Amino acid sequence: MATRTVPTLPLPSHYQPADAGRWGYRPDETALATAAADWRRAHGLRPAASDERRVHLLLIDVQKDFCFPEGSLYVAGQSGTGAVDDSRRIAEFVYRNLGAITDVTTTMDTHFAFQIFSPSFWLDRDDAPLTAHRVVTSDDLAKGDVRPNPAMAKWLCGGNYAWLTKQVRFYCEELERAGKYQLYLWPPHCLLGSDGHALAGVVHAARLFHAFARGAQSWVEVKGGNPLTENYSVLRPEVLARFDGAPLAQRNTSFVKTLLGADAVVIGGQAASHCVKSTIDDLLTEIVTIDPALARKVYLLTDCMSAVTVPDGKGGCAVDFTSAATDALQRFADAGMHLVRSTDPLAAWPGLA
Repeated sequence: MATRTVPTLPLPSHYQPADAGRWGYRPDETALATAAADWRRAHGLRPAASDERRVHLLLIDVQKDFCFPEGSLYVAGQSGTGAVDDSRRIAEFVYRNLGAITDVTTTMDTHFAFQIFSPSFWLDRDDAPLTAHRVVTSDDLAKGDVRPNPAMAKWLCGGNYAWLTKQVRFYCEELERAGKYQLYLWPPHCLLGSDGHALAGVVHAARLFHAFARGAQSWVEVKGGNPLTENYSVLRPEVLARFDGAPLAQRNTSFVKTLLGADAVVIGGQAASHCVKSTIDDLLTEIVTIDPALARKVYLLTDCMSAVTVPDGKGGCAVDFTSAATDALQRFADAGMHLVRSTDPLAAWPGLA
């Protein structure tokens, strides 16, 4: 496809790199709209709708609970500053490539107090709630070491606790059969209505600036509200069916169609070991069923994503998912996707010259 060359832009004056590390930073959205209009005129930016090559930037779960040390599930990576550095690079990538990015979609992990991956969902043999950062297996359930909290049964399944116990055991068995993950309990995070649910301020500012400057919508995909399944990927929950054969959840086919309709899909966000990895995995599955060559339109921002690590309090990590993220990136590259860095010009990326 012959396309005009879109120049790389300078960073606007309202952007301050240090804001990537400030939990309390939020942009003045009215001022941002005014500044974006001035920016559009100063740099001759065209409406996104007129782009000859449609570049879709997918930013996964760049939310405060993941992106700041104050968050309940901070993605520190092995550096300890992983998500903070990633947010800064994401914002700068958006500003520098404002004229080349057609659409920006941010996914939002969205949860409630009781979800199947929450400690509050479960009780042990002594009726004590479980703790985060442990696995629940079908064997734990079969032996009676773990059971779902009966306080949920009324609002979750009409009081039918027997149904609930069958369903959660089936769920664990399905996860184990698929071989992707075991059921892992996370601390409460991204609770709808909490500060931690909001986007990191610098990323929110950058994507709004893009929207106002280019006349594009500030797209959002919400995921994770079903209490009976995990939803790492924005494209589908982990388990789609119930033990009785009824549907539990559905694939996000409309968003798959949106992504595959773009000429280039650029992906970054958190966490490389979980929600980013699962989303790319599911996108690749969709691609393979249509045309494996479509993988070449996918670009992964390797310097704008980090893996989940859990500090051990002694300067090391009690849990480190870095190798899972690294292995996944290699697998995606082997399938034809491009591993790129946000700081390299788009014109230097394979296939975007």
